[in-house]
Amino acid sequence: MPEPEVLGQRALNRALLERQLLLRREDMGALAAIEHLAGMQAQAPNAPYVGLWTRLAGFRTDHLAELLAQRAVVRTHLMRNTIHLVAAGDGVAVRRLMQPFLDRSFASSVFARNLAGIDLPALLDAGRALLQDGPRTRDELGRLLEQRWPGHDPISLAYAITHLVPTVQVPPRGIWGSSGQAAYTATDAWLGDLPAPGLSLDGLVLRYLAAFGPATVKDIQAWCGLTRLREVTERLRPLLRTFRDTGGRELLDLPDAPRPDPDTPAPPRFLPEYDNVLLSHADRTRIIPDRRTVPLPPGLGGSNGTVLIDGFWRATWKITRQRGGTVTLRVEPFTEFSAEQTAGVTAEATGLLAFVAPDAEAVEIKLVDPNLSERHPKTP
Repeated sequence: MPEPEVLGQRALNRALLERQLLLRREDMGALAAIEHLAGMQAQAPNAPYVGLWTRLAGFRTDHLAELLAQRAVVRTHLMRNTIHLVAAGDGVAVRRLMQPFLDRSFASSVFARNLAGIDLPALLDAGRALLQDGPRTRDELGRLLEQRWPGHDPISLAYAITHLVPTVQVPPRGIWGSSGQAAYTATDAWLGDLPAPGLSLDGLVLRYLAAFGPATVKDIQAWCGLTRLREVTERLRPLLRTFRDTGGRELLDLPDAPRPDPDTPAPPRFLPEYDNVLLSHADRTRIIPDRRTVPLPPGLGGSNGTVLIDGFWRATWKITRQRGGTVTLRVEPFTEFSAEQTAGVTAEATGLLAFVAPDAEAVEIKLVDPNLSERHPKTP
Protein backbone atom coordinates (compact mmCIF):
# COMPACT_ATOMS: atom_id res chain seq x y z
CA MET A 1 0.00 0.00 0.00
CA PRO A 2 1.48 3.40 -0.98
CA GLU A 3 2.35 5.90 1.72
CA PRO A 4 -0.30 8.61 2.25
CA GLU A 5 0.38 11.93 0.55
CA VAL A 6 1.87 14.58 2.84
CA LEU A 7 -0.01 17.90 2.98
CA GLY A 8 2.02 20.92 4.08
CA GLN A 9 0.78 24.03 5.84
CA ARG A 10 -0.12 25.91 2.65
CA ALA A 11 -1.92 22.92 1.17
CA LEU A 12 -4.05 22.62 4.31
CA ASN A 13 -4.59 26.37 4.30
CA ARG A 14 -5.85 26.48 0.73
CA ALA A 15 -8.12 23.48 1.28
CA LEU A 16 -9.62 25.18 4.33
CA LEU A 17 -10.10 28.50 2.53
CA GLU A 18 -11.77 26.80 -0.44
CA ARG A 19 -14.24 24.96 1.75
CA GLN A 20 -14.88 28.00 3.90
CA LEU A 21 -15.76 30.07 0.80
CA LEU A 22 -12.79 32.39 1.34
CA LEU A 23 -10.84 32.05 -1.90
CA ARG A 24 -13.54 33.93 -3.83
CA ARG A 25 -16.95 35.35 -3.08
CA GLU A 26 -19.44 32.68 -4.02
CA ASP A 27 -22.73 33.16 -5.85
CA MET A 28 -24.65 31.31 -3.14
CA GLY A 29 -27.63 32.10 -0.97
CA ALA A 30 -27.17 32.75 2.74
CA LEU A 31 -29.11 29.66 3.82
CA ALA A 32 -27.12 27.38 1.52
CA ALA A 33 -23.88 28.91 2.81
CA ILE A 34 -24.86 28.39 6.47
CA GLU A 35 -25.70 24.76 5.75
CA HIS A 36 -22.47 24.24 3.79
CA LEU A 37 -20.40 25.73 6.64
CA ALA A 38 -22.07 23.37 9.14
CA GLY A 39 -23.27 26.44 11.04
CA MET A 40 -21.62 29.72 12.00
CA GLN A 41 -20.37 30.80 15.39
CA ALA A 42 -22.86 33.43 16.56
CA GLN A 43 -21.95 34.25 20.15
CA ALA A 44 -21.69 37.84 18.94
CA PRO A 45 -25.07 38.33 17.19
CA ASN A 46 -23.82 40.52 14.33
CA ALA A 47 -20.71 38.46 13.57
CA PRO A 48 -22.40 36.10 11.05
CA TYR A 49 -23.43 39.08 8.93
CA VAL A 50 -19.80 40.06 8.40
CA GLY A 51 -18.88 36.38 7.99
CA LEU A 52 -21.40 36.01 5.17
CA TRP A 53 -20.48 39.35 3.57
CA THR A 54 -16.85 38.25 3.28
CA ARG A 55 -17.88 34.94 1.68
CA LEU A 56 -20.85 35.69 -0.59
CA ALA A 57 -21.31 37.89 -3.63
CA GLY A 58 -24.02 40.51 -3.18
CA PHE A 59 -24.87 39.60 0.41
CA ARG A 60 -27.04 42.13 2.27
CA THR A 61 -28.00 42.27 5.94
CA ASP A 62 -31.67 41.71 5.13
CA HIS A 63 -30.82 38.35 3.53
CA LEU A 64 -29.97 36.91 6.95
CA ALA A 65 -32.45 38.99 8.94
CA GLU A 66 -35.30 37.61 6.83
CA LEU A 67 -34.13 34.02 7.37
CA LEU A 68 -34.20 34.59 11.13
CA ALA A 69 -37.62 36.25 11.04
CA GLN A 70 -38.99 33.43 8.87
CA ARG A 71 -37.51 30.83 11.27
CA ALA A 72 -35.51 29.27 8.45
CA VAL A 73 -32.38 29.63 10.59
CA VAL A 74 -32.03 29.65 14.37
CA ARG A 75 -29.53 30.64 17.04
CA THR A 76 -28.94 27.88 19.57
CA HIS A 77 -26.32 26.29 21.83
CA LEU A 78 -24.46 23.66 19.80
CA MET A 79 -20.79 23.02 19.08
CA ARG A 80 -18.43 23.72 21.97
CA ASN A 81 -21.52 24.76 23.98
CA THR A 82 -21.55 28.11 22.17
CA ILE A 83 -24.31 29.87 20.26
CA HIS A 84 -24.33 28.87 16.60
CA LEU A 85 -26.41 30.05 13.69
CA VAL A 86 -27.74 27.01 11.83
CA ALA A 87 -30.49 26.00 9.45
CA ALA A 88 -33.70 25.23 11.33
CA GLY A 89 -33.48 21.50 10.68
CA ASP A 90 -29.93 21.43 12.02
CA GLY A 91 -31.14 23.25 15.10
CA VAL A 92 -33.06 20.07 15.90
CA ALA A 93 -30.85 17.35 14.41
CA VAL A 94 -27.43 18.65 15.46
CA ARG A 95 -28.73 19.61 18.90
CA ARG A 96 -29.83 15.99 19.42
CA LEU A 97 -26.28 14.81 18.69
CA MET A 98 -24.69 17.53 20.84
CA GLN A 99 -26.94 17.00 23.88
CA PRO A 100 -24.56 14.56 25.68
CA PHE A 101 -21.78 17.17 25.47
CA LEU A 102 -24.12 19.92 26.69
CA ASP A 103 -25.18 17.69 29.58
CA ARG A 104 -21.54 17.10 30.58
CA SER A 105 -20.68 20.77 30.22
CA PHE A 106 -23.49 21.80 32.52
CA ALA A 107 -22.74 19.02 35.03
CA SER A 108 -19.18 20.32 35.44
CA SER A 109 -20.23 23.97 35.79
CA VAL A 110 -20.67 26.15 38.85
CA PHE A 111 -24.37 26.39 37.96
CA ALA A 112 -24.80 22.65 38.52
CA ARG A 113 -22.94 22.85 41.83
CA ASN A 114 -25.31 25.62 42.91
CA LEU A 115 -28.24 23.27 42.28
CA ALA A 116 -26.91 20.24 44.16
CA GLY A 117 -29.76 18.17 45.56
CA ILE A 118 -32.47 19.73 43.41
CA ASP A 119 -34.98 17.53 41.57
CA LEU A 120 -33.47 18.16 38.12
CA PRO A 121 -36.17 16.40 36.03
CA ALA A 122 -38.86 18.44 37.80
CA LEU A 123 -36.86 21.64 37.20
CA LEU A 124 -36.50 20.87 33.49
CA ASP A 125 -40.22 20.11 33.16
CA ALA A 126 -41.07 23.43 34.82
CA GLY A 127 -38.64 25.36 32.68
CA ARG A 128 -39.84 23.69 29.51
CA ALA A 129 -43.43 24.62 30.34
CA LEU A 130 -42.46 28.25 30.94
CA LEU A 131 -40.66 28.43 27.60
CA GLN A 132 -43.60 26.85 25.79
CA ASP A 133 -45.65 29.87 26.92
CA GLY A 134 -43.30 32.32 25.20
CA PRO A 135 -39.76 33.66 25.05
CA ARG A 136 -38.04 34.54 28.33
CA THR A 137 -34.73 36.11 29.17
CA ARG A 138 -32.57 34.21 31.61
CA ASP A 139 -33.35 36.81 34.27
CA GLU A 140 -37.09 36.35 33.74
CA LEU A 141 -36.81 32.58 33.66
CA GLY A 142 -34.70 32.53 36.83
CA ARG A 143 -37.12 34.71 38.78
CA LEU A 144 -40.08 32.52 37.81
CA LEU A 145 -38.28 29.30 38.72
CA GLU A 146 -37.08 30.76 42.02
CA GLN A 147 -40.71 31.04 43.10
CA ARG A 148 -40.91 27.25 43.10
CA TRP A 149 -37.35 26.61 44.28
CA PRO A 150 -36.70 29.43 46.76
CA GLY A 151 -33.21 29.66 48.16
CA HIS A 152 -31.60 28.49 44.92
CA ASP A 153 -29.60 30.83 42.71
CA PRO A 154 -32.03 32.05 40.00
CA ILE A 155 -29.31 32.41 37.36
CA SER A 156 -28.23 28.80 37.93
CA LEU A 157 -31.85 27.69 37.60
CA ALA A 158 -32.12 29.53 34.28
CA TYR A 159 -28.81 28.19 32.98
CA ALA A 160 -29.96 24.65 33.66
CA ILE A 161 -32.94 25.19 31.39
CA THR A 162 -31.12 26.92 28.53
CA HIS A 163 -28.41 24.23 28.47
CA LEU A 164 -30.42 21.05 29.12
CA VAL A 165 -33.67 21.85 27.32
CA PRO A 166 -33.44 22.40 23.53
CA THR A 167 -33.93 26.14 23.14
CA VAL A 168 -33.38 28.88 20.59
CA GLN A 169 -32.68 32.59 20.99
CA VAL A 170 -35.48 34.42 19.21
CA PRO A 171 -35.50 37.69 17.25
CA PRO A 172 -34.93 40.56 17.59
CA ARG A 173 -31.72 38.98 18.95
CA GLY A 174 -29.56 38.35 15.90
CA ILE A 175 -31.31 40.91 13.69
CA TRP A 176 -28.83 43.46 12.29
CA GLY A 177 -29.30 46.85 13.94
CA SER A 178 -31.35 45.52 16.86
CA SER A 179 -30.34 45.21 20.48
CA GLY A 180 -31.62 43.83 23.74
CA GLN A 181 -31.13 40.82 25.96
CA ALA A 182 -31.23 37.31 24.58
CA ALA A 183 -34.66 35.73 24.97
CA TYR A 184 -35.10 31.95 24.81
CA THR A 185 -37.98 29.72 23.87
CA ALA A 186 -38.31 25.97 23.45
CA THR A 187 -37.11 24.81 20.06
CA ASP A 188 -40.27 22.80 19.37
CA ALA A 189 -42.45 25.78 20.29
CA TRP A 190 -40.54 27.96 17.81
CA LEU A 191 -40.26 25.49 14.94
CA GLY A 192 -43.39 23.41 15.45
CA ASP A 193 -43.44 19.95 13.89
CA LEU A 194 -40.55 20.68 11.56
CA PRO A 195 -39.21 17.35 10.24
CA ALA A 196 -35.55 17.27 11.22
CA PRO A 197 -33.03 15.51 8.98
CA GLY A 198 -32.03 12.08 10.21
CA LEU A 199 -28.47 13.13 10.99
CA SER A 200 -26.12 10.63 12.65
CA LEU A 201 -22.70 11.17 14.19
CA ASP A 202 -21.29 9.71 10.97
CA GLY A 203 -23.10 12.37 8.98
CA LEU A 204 -21.95 15.12 11.33
CA VAL A 205 -18.31 14.11 10.88
CA LEU A 206 -18.70 14.03 7.10
CA ARG A 207 -20.18 17.53 7.15
CA TYR A 208 -17.27 18.75 9.24
CA LEU A 209 -14.76 17.35 6.77
CA ALA A 210 -16.64 18.97 3.88
CA ALA A 211 -16.36 22.36 5.59
CA PHE A 212 -13.01 22.12 7.43
CA GLY A 213 -11.00 19.11 6.23
CA PRO A 214 -8.55 17.50 5.83
CA ALA A 215 -8.43 16.99 9.59
CA THR A 216 -7.33 14.77 12.43
CA VAL A 217 -9.75 13.15 14.85
CA LYS A 218 -8.61 15.68 17.46
CA ASP A 219 -9.51 18.49 15.06
CA ILE A 220 -13.05 17.14 14.68
CA GLN A 221 -13.42 16.83 18.44
CA ALA A 222 -12.09 20.37 18.98
CA TRP A 223 -14.74 21.71 16.59
CA CYS A 224 -17.74 20.11 18.25
CA GLY A 225 -16.67 19.21 21.78
CA LEU A 226 -17.71 15.57 21.45
CA THR A 227 -15.27 12.80 22.43
CA ARG A 228 -14.62 9.20 21.32
CA LEU A 229 -15.06 10.13 17.68
CA ARG A 230 -12.29 7.76 16.61
CA GLU A 231 -14.94 5.04 16.77
CA VAL A 232 -16.93 7.04 14.22
CA THR A 233 -13.98 7.72 11.92
CA GLU A 234 -12.97 4.06 11.96
CA ARG A 235 -16.46 3.16 10.87
CA LEU A 236 -16.25 5.75 8.11
CA ARG A 237 -12.72 4.85 7.01
CA PRO A 238 -13.79 2.95 3.85
CA LEU A 239 -15.47 6.16 2.66
CA LEU A 240 -12.51 8.44 3.40
CA ARG A 241 -9.10 9.25 1.99
CA THR A 242 -6.11 9.55 4.30
CA PHE A 243 -3.17 11.97 4.23
CA ARG A 244 -0.36 12.93 6.59
CA ASP A 245 0.68 16.36 7.77
CA THR A 246 4.35 17.32 8.02
CA GLY A 247 4.38 16.14 11.64
CA GLY A 248 3.26 12.65 10.63
CA ARG A 249 -0.29 12.89 11.93
CA GLU A 250 -3.04 11.16 9.99
CA LEU A 251 -5.49 13.45 8.23
CA LEU A 252 -8.91 12.27 7.11
CA ASP A 253 -10.86 13.73 4.22
CA LEU A 254 -13.62 13.18 1.71
CA PRO A 255 -12.11 11.61 -1.41
CA ASP A 256 -13.49 14.16 -3.86
CA ALA A 257 -13.32 17.28 -1.68
CA PRO A 258 -11.41 20.23 -3.18
CA ARG A 259 -7.72 20.52 -2.30
CA PRO A 260 -6.38 23.46 -4.32
CA ASP A 261 -2.77 23.92 -5.34
CA PRO A 262 -0.82 25.43 -2.40
CA ASP A 263 0.18 28.36 -4.63
CA THR A 264 -3.44 29.32 -5.37
CA PRO A 265 -3.78 33.08 -4.73
CA ALA A 266 -5.73 33.98 -1.59
CA PRO A 267 -7.14 37.52 -1.47
CA PRO A 268 -7.32 39.53 1.76
CA ARG A 269 -10.38 38.65 3.81
CA PHE A 270 -11.90 40.41 6.83
CA LEU A 271 -13.30 37.89 9.32
CA PRO A 272 -15.62 38.77 12.21
CA GLU A 273 -14.87 37.91 15.81
CA TYR A 274 -15.50 34.27 16.71
CA ASP A 275 -15.33 33.03 13.09
CA ASN A 276 -15.25 29.23 13.08
CA VAL A 277 -12.45 29.14 10.50
CA LEU A 278 -10.10 30.17 13.35
CA LEU A 279 -11.62 27.98 16.07
CA SER A 280 -12.40 24.61 14.55
CA HIS A 281 -9.11 22.68 14.70
CA ALA A 282 -6.97 21.38 17.54
CA ASP A 283 -3.96 22.36 15.41
CA ARG A 284 -4.69 25.84 14.08
CA THR A 285 -1.35 26.39 12.35
CA ARG A 286 -3.02 25.94 8.95
CA ILE A 287 -4.42 29.46 9.42
CA ILE A 288 -2.67 30.84 12.54
CA PRO A 289 1.00 30.10 11.87
CA ASP A 290 2.35 31.77 15.02
CA ARG A 291 -0.13 30.16 17.45
CA ARG A 292 -1.56 33.55 18.35
CA THR A 293 -4.57 33.45 20.69
CA VAL A 294 -7.85 34.19 18.95
CA PRO A 295 -9.51 37.28 20.49
CA LEU A 296 -13.02 36.73 21.82
CA PRO A 297 -14.26 40.25 22.63
CA PRO A 298 -17.63 40.97 24.28
CA GLY A 299 -20.38 42.85 22.52
CA LEU A 300 -22.84 42.45 19.67
CA GLY A 301 -20.11 41.92 17.07
CA GLY A 302 -19.69 43.18 13.54
CA SER A 303 -17.24 45.87 14.62
CA ASN A 304 -13.92 44.04 14.95
CA GLY A 305 -12.16 40.86 13.95
CA THR A 306 -9.19 39.44 12.11
CA VAL A 307 -7.67 39.87 8.65
CA LEU A 308 -6.35 37.06 6.48
CA ILE A 309 -3.38 37.96 4.27
CA ASP A 310 -2.27 35.30 1.80
CA GLY A 311 -4.65 33.00 3.64
CA PHE A 312 -3.20 33.45 7.14
CA TRP A 313 -4.19 35.61 10.10
CA ARG A 314 -1.86 38.61 9.82
CA ALA A 315 -3.81 41.57 11.25
CA THR A 316 -6.77 42.69 13.33
CA TRP A 317 -9.45 45.24 12.46
CA LYS A 318 -11.79 47.46 14.44
CA ILE A 319 -14.52 49.91 13.48
CA THR A 320 -15.24 52.94 15.66
CA ARG A 321 -17.80 55.73 15.30
CA GLN A 322 -16.54 59.18 16.18
CA ARG A 323 -18.27 62.40 17.07
CA GLY A 324 -19.21 64.24 13.94
CA GLY A 325 -20.38 61.10 12.16
CA THR A 326 -17.07 59.72 10.89
CA VAL A 327 -16.73 55.94 10.92
CA THR A 328 -13.13 54.71 11.09
CA LEU A 329 -11.84 51.24 10.24
CA ARG A 330 -8.43 50.66 11.82
CA VAL A 331 -6.25 47.75 10.64
CA GLU A 332 -3.31 46.67 12.81
CA PRO A 333 -0.93 44.24 11.02
CA PHE A 334 1.46 41.95 12.85
CA THR A 335 4.00 42.31 10.03
CA GLU A 336 4.64 44.81 7.24
CA PHE A 337 2.28 44.71 4.26
CA SER A 338 3.61 44.87 0.74
CA ALA A 339 2.23 47.56 -1.56
CA GLU A 340 0.02 44.97 -3.24
CA GLN A 341 -1.28 43.72 0.12
CA THR A 342 -1.96 47.27 1.27
CA ALA A 343 -4.01 47.92 -1.87
CA GLY A 344 -5.94 44.69 -1.40
CA VAL A 345 -6.66 45.34 2.28
CA THR A 346 -7.76 48.90 1.52
CA ALA A 347 -10.17 47.68 -1.17
CA GLU A 348 -11.67 45.08 1.19
CA ALA A 349 -11.88 47.62 4.00
CA THR A 350 -13.73 50.03 1.71
CA GLY A 351 -16.27 47.34 0.93
CA LEU A 352 -16.66 46.40 4.59
CA LEU A 353 -17.33 50.01 5.58
CA ALA A 354 -19.97 50.28 2.86
CA PHE A 355 -21.60 47.13 4.25
CA VAL A 356 -21.42 47.96 7.97
CA ALA A 357 -21.99 51.73 7.80
CA PRO A 358 -23.81 52.54 4.53
CA ASP A 359 -25.29 55.77 5.94
CA ALA A 360 -22.10 57.15 7.50
CA GLU A 361 -21.47 60.82 6.85
CA ALA A 362 -17.77 60.10 6.35
CA VAL A 363 -15.54 57.03 6.52
CA GLU A 364 -11.80 56.55 6.81
CA ILE A 365 -9.37 53.64 6.81
CA LYS A 366 -6.24 53.65 8.94
CA LEU A 367 -3.47 51.09 8.54
CA VAL A 368 -1.06 50.90 11.46
CA ASP A 369 2.58 49.86 11.43
CA PRO A 370 3.49 46.95 13.73
CA ASN A 371 5.17 49.56 15.98
CA LEU A 372 1.71 51.23 16.24
CA SER A 373 2.53 54.38 14.24
CA GLU A 374 -0.33 55.02 11.84
CA ARG A 375 0.29 54.99 8.12
CA HIS A 376 -1.69 54.92 4.89
CA PRO A 377 -4.83 56.74 6.08
CA LYS A 378 -7.42 56.36 3.33
CA THR A 379 -10.73 58.13 2.80
CA PRO A 380 -12.78 56.22 0.22
